[in-house]
Amino acid sequence: MPALAFAVYTCTCTAQITLIELPSGGNKKASVSEKIGLTDVTIHYDRPAVKGEKARYGGQLVHTGFIDQGFGNSKAAPWRAGSNENTTIEFSNDVTIEGKPLKAGKYGFFIAYDSTESTIIFSNNSTSWGSYYYTDKEDALRVKVKPVRTNTSVERLKYEFLDQTENAATIALFWERMMFPFKVETDYAKDQVESFRKELRNEKGFYWLAWDQAAKWCLLHNTNLEQALQWSDSASGRSFGGAQLFGPKSTKAQILQKLGRSAEADAIMKTALPLANMQELHAYGRSLLQQKKQKEALDIFKLNYEKNNKEFTPLVGLARGYSANGDYKNALKYARLSLTLAPDQQNKTFITNAIKKLEAGEDIN
Repeated sequence: MPALAFAVYTCTCTAQITLIELPSGGNKKASVSEKIGLTDVTIHYDRPAVKGEKARYGGQLVHTGFIDQGFGNSKAAPWRAGSNENTTIEFSNDVTIEGKPLKAGKYGFFIAYDSTESTIIFSNNSTSWGSYYYTDKEDALRVKVKPVRTNTSVERLKYEFLDQTENAATIALFWERMMFPFKVETDYAKDQVESFRKELRNEKGFYWLAWDQAAKWCLLHNTNLEQALQWSDSASGRSFGGAQLFGPKSTKAQILQKLGRSAEADAIMKTALPLANMQELHAYGRSLLQQKKQKEALDIFKLNYEKNNKEFTPLVGLARGYSANGDYKNALKYARLSLTLAPDQQNKTFITNAIKKLEAGEDIN
C-alpha cells in the first residue's frame, strides 16, 4: 500500500512542472502582417505603454547600445524592441534590409539604440525571453538606421508598414516621439517567376490560360523572356487547347519581337490575326500602344474597323490610334461617330471627355 501511494505522489509532482504560456501582464500582445511583392512579412511583439512618462531613450526603458542587464547570460544586450519575449519578424522569401541580403526565415529582432544612428539586429535566435540571452554569435544581419523624432506621441509601442510599392516597403517601430524605420525590398520578379514554375506543375498547368498568363506577365515586366517564350509555346501548342486561339499566339509573337526575332513574330501574327474577335483585336491594339508602337497599333485598329465597322469598340480604337499618332482631326471624327453608339453612361462620359481633349489638341491615351 505505501508503494502505491508513492507512485501516485510521483505522478502528481511530474504533472505540476509542465511548462505553460505566461500572460503578458500590462503589456499588450500584438502582431502585424503584410505582403511585400509575394513575400509574407509577419511581426510578433508586445506593446509597452509610455504611461504618462517619456520612454526615456538612452535611459532605463530604452538603453543606449549594449549593456549587462543583470539577468540572463548576456553581458552585452541590445533593447528587445518591445517587451517580454523576443520581438520576432518572419519573411517567407529572401529579402534585402537597407540593401543587405537576408534569407527567408524567422528572426529575433533587436535595436541597439543611439540617438544619431541605431543598429537594427536580426538574430537567428527567435525563441529566447527578451534580450537577456542575446549573443552576437547568433546575428544573421546588422544594419544602421537613423532614429526619427515625430511630432505626435505614440502611447503604446507599435510597428507599421509604410511607403509600400510593388516590391518594397518601409517597416517602422513607433513609440513615444520616436520612429525607427528600415526598408525591406523583395526580388518580386524572381519570386513571381518561381511561383509560376510551381503553379504550372500542378492542375493549373493543364490549361493554356495559365501558361499564357505566366508568359504575358514576363512580357509586360520585360523579364525572363526565354522562359516566357517556352511558356508561350505551351500556351499556343496543341497539348493545352490554345492552338487555334488568338491570345496565346499574340503573346508569343510579342515575346519574339522583344527578343529581336521580328521575322518569326510577324509570321505568327499572320496566322493569329484571322482568329481574333473584335475585343481581342482592340486589346491587342491597346497593348501595342502601351509598348509605344503607335503606327502598328493604328494598323490593328484599322483592321478591326474593316471587320466590325458598325460597332462602338472599333470606332474608339480608331480614335485612340489616330490620337496616338498625332492625327487629332481623324481621331475627333471617329470619337464623334462612336458617341452615338456608346452602350452605357460610363462610355458616353469617356467619349465626351475624349472629344473635349481632342478639340483642345490633347492625346486621349
